[in-house]
Amino acid sequence: MNNKPKYHLFKNTQYALSGLVHALKTESSFKLELLCAVFIIAGIILIDASLTQKMILLVTGILVLIVELINSAIENVVDLVTLEKHPLAKAAKDIGSTAVMFSIGLHAACWILVLLWA
Repeated sequence: MNNKPKYHLFKNTQYALSGLVHALKTESSFKLELLCAVFIIAGIILIDASLTQKMILLVTGILVLIVELINSAIENVVDLVTLEKHPLAKAAKDIGSTAVMFSIGLHAACWILVLLWA
């Protein structure tokens, strides 16, 4: 049996927006990163750098938000499956957090390189 509903652009957009609203209501890390993104975007606009460098900063900044949302989804699924402390549940959550850390590190490294070359 197929559990996937038919694709509908407006319905799928509604699901995505519902996910965003849920993340804004429940995920403090996402809210903090989104707040930082406002200042980062302002910095990208104000910095004296090429369009390519600005796009790299913008893309890596958005990547941080994307990875945080995926991490939050992983954490929610783990919590749905088990509320017990289990080594695999901890590993799944820790690996998701590592992905967020790496995306933030990548973004910071891009900022450092752009500032050194600008």
